[in-house]
Amino acid sequence: MTTLQDCRALDAQDPLAPLRAHFSLPEGVIYLDGNSLGVLPRATAARVADVVTREWGQDLIKSWNSAGWVSMPQRLGNQLAPLIGAGTNEVVCTDSTSINLYKVLSAALSIAREDSPARRRVVSERSNFPTDLYIAEGLCKERGLELVLVEPEDIGAALTDDVAVLMLTHVNYRTGAMHDMAAITAAAHAAGILCVWDLAHSAGAVPVDLRGADADFSIGCGYKYLNGGPGAPAFVWVNPRHANRFWQPLSGWFGHAAPFQFTPDYQPAAGITRYLCGTQPMISLSALQCGLDVFDAAQPLGGMAALRTKSLALSDLFIRLVEERCDGFGLGLATPRAHAQRGSQVCLTRDEGAGIDGQGSGAYAIVQALIARNVIGDFRKGDGGTGRHKDILRFGFTPLYVGFEDVWNAVEHLRQVLAGAEWQRPEFNQQHAVT
Repeated sequence: MTTLQDCRALDAQDPLAPLRAHFSLPEGVIYLDGNSLGVLPRATAARVADVVTREWGQDLIKSWNSAGWVSMPQRLGNQLAPLIGAGTNEVVCTDSTSINLYKVLSAALSIAREDSPARRRVVSERSNFPTDLYIAEGLCKERGLELVLVEPEDIGAALTDDVAVLMLTHVNYRTGAMHDMAAITAAAHAAGILCVWDLAHSAGAVPVDLRGADADFSIGCGYKYLNGGPGAPAFVWVNPRHANRFWQPLSGWFGHAAPFQFTPDYQPAAGITRYLCGTQPMISLSALQCGLDVFDAAQPLGGMAALRTKSLALSDLFIRLVEERCDGFGLGLATPRAHAQRGSQVCLTRDEGAGIDGQGSGAYAIVQALIARNVIGDFRKGDGGTGRHKDILRFGFTPLYVGFEDVWNAVEHLRQVLAGAEWQRPEFNQQHAVT
């Protein structure tokens, strides 16, 4: 049996432990929700204040030049690029994940259908994050195409000669299951299909090699493992072989080849810059830079490889402790055990009918009871027990600031919530707007 002392010993030996000092963590909080919203870097408040009071307040519009505002999307893109296996000048940080997906999926569809007009389908995973499916559904309706949703084990069979684009999230938001990006991309390309990858639950959490996988397009968000703050700008990567083939549909002036020439016609910039749209949000981009700076600090300690090793050790420990200490309370594991098949989160299920008076799973209330104890995870709803998707208790393990003692204490709180039936209290069964 793993003990608390064992976990403290692991923390004492952890070469990445100093990175925790880069973050402002509330006293007494065990934060296991960085896969939803990352923690505040200590540098962010001062950096944002400087942008507001000096760069904006004193230097005013001069800061587009003197503070380098105009090139910040590209500079942050280059800072992010090594985390996702992209090259220099292939990434921009801009807009939201949903907006960026609209841009790249539109471009991918234009390229695919120019080459093969008979390709009229977009394939995605049924349990892909809903915003991805909504954007794809809207585009398909707009263009008279069909969105086909399949289970992960059926992706290979769905790669038929009428498919234009395969759109997947690298790490599933519900289960933490991770696709083999290189193998799936190769299979899609063999069938003449372009691949769009969402890295929202990958960037900063697991090593990604977009160039090595020969992916076509990719997007991801800045506010989860990248710690850019709520609603932080997202990012876009386009394989250089595609970058200049089509306009993306949101052809705003920051994507223009010469925006300050003020020509009445649109002339797209070369390369990834054309995937910008309107005037860029300097305050939030500056906050995102503070999150990316921590990854620069992690580089001498082993970078993404070391972060991945620790992430797997944390999640392995969590799984083992839950199975040792919470046996008999109806918990199951939705996340793959194999390291190559999981991201940086662990998702637990609870037996349907284990809730109050045999109704539901009680999973939401268990998460709320943990939050009341300052153990922060989150809940994702299943399909009511009628299919394969159960209610999820979701816990993210961000190796930049989560320690092994945190894991032991989190599981001990979970054991106490279950053993004492705390989750049955009425206040934990009142559902909030955000779960």
